[in-house]
Amino acid sequence: MYGFSAVIILVSVVAFFFVIREAQDTQRARTAAENDAHARELLLHLVDLSDRPERIRAAAERIEAVRAEMFRTLEYHSLVRVRVWQHGRLLYNSQPSLPDRLPLSADGSSRESNTWVQRVESDVASGLVVERSHEVDDRWMFTVTGITFLVRSPVFSLPLLLLPAWFIVGLGLRPLRSFAASIESRSEQDLTPLPASPYRELAPVVNAINHLMARLRTRIENEHQFLTDAAHELKTPLAAIQINAHLLQSRSAEADPARHAQVSAGLREGVARANHVVQQLLALERAQAGLGHESLSHQPLDALVRDRLASAVPLALQRGISIDFQVEQACERLLHQESLQALVDNLISNAIKYSPQGGRIAVRLWSESAGACTLSFTDQGPGIPEALRQRVFERFFRIPGQDQGGSGLGLAIAERAAARNGASITLADGHEGQGLQATVTFSPIA
Repeated sequence: MYGFSAVIILVSVVAFFFVIREAQDTQRARTAAENDAHARELLLHLVDLSDRPERIRAAAERIEAVRAEMFRTLEYHSLVRVRVWQHGRLLYNSQPSLPDRLPLSADGSSRESNTWVQRVESDVASGLVVERSHEVDDRWMFTVTGITFLVRSPVFSLPLLLLPAWFIVGLGLRPLRSFAASIESRSEQDLTPLPASPYRELAPVVNAINHLMARLRTRIENEHQFLTDAAHELKTPLAAIQINAHLLQSRSAEADPARHAQVSAGLREGVARANHVVQQLLALERAQAGLGHESLSHQPLDALVRDRLASAVPLALQRGISIDFQVEQACERLLHQESLQALVDNLISNAIKYSPQGGRIAVRLWSESAGACTLSFTDQGPGIPEALRQRVFERFFRIPGQDQGGSGLGLAIAERAAARNGASITLADGHEGQGLQATVTFSPIA
């Protein structure tokens, strides 16, 4: 409302100065017209007296006196100078104190400047020349009468504009206030859609808020499901830890060294599994966290992959697995280093885990002609049935009948890390239909 009022006042001020400018132009035009008319009129009167030069001066004085009387009651008085010549001899000058040359800007019978207009009329037969110069006086606009005249319209129109505007804007904002109150009165758990607004102007706002609440509701449901799955996944290793810890405290385990070693191994395995699940949960959260530009950096993809493969070599050597890394063309991208490391770590660890003893893993990096980069991991393991290749990206999903341990989070982490780096993951059969090939495709640089 205050902004609307400020706009109206600003428009009024601009209009006021426009009126002043227009009044100045009008004053100049009216002064020029008046000057022309008086010059012609004076010449007509004096032509009849051309044979009696001594009477020309007296006649001119009387005519100018009548004109002065006409404007005597006004608060302002502009200067007028009348000069009369006959055959080149000056007969009359109403303002002898003024200089011969007034500040005029152009030549001709009717000339204007910022302060004066001039008209010259002549009669060839009688030899009379009448020059009438009139001051363009706009000082009247700054007198009480002039200012009253100019500001009368804005002063009286402002209340007539502001009061209806205040009423209309207040009435128009009433639905918005009601809408805001209905949102404010909701609890933090109420994410149900807002009712459709009968007002066309509010409908886009309602739709946008409903879409936002739908996304929030989906996010909260996913987080709730994530916590449920995480609790379920951690329940088994924690139960094993509890049982084995209880057995370690029992006397039977102390009396039987073999039993003691078995229970200790189970306890270590349970702790390791719980620790692995926690680490994977943290990696998943970091991989799907919101992406900020400040966390991105330009770096060569081949160097990062080579560094992570080097970290996985000890695990591969334990099973006699060789890793072959082939770089056909270097690729540099704007990457989020931590999430991309998690992507490579999970894909290479899965390939090592499911490869047979003494197997081979092929890692290949190349660039497409369109500017896209592709990174592939090919193992010689059992592979994944085609019907399950989409489900394995779900959190905590594991292929039925798997003997290898795991949390079911590796591919979920890899998929979210890929998305965070502008890439996608596809799964396919390995070489000659054996094993699994995981392909990460980075989109071209915009």
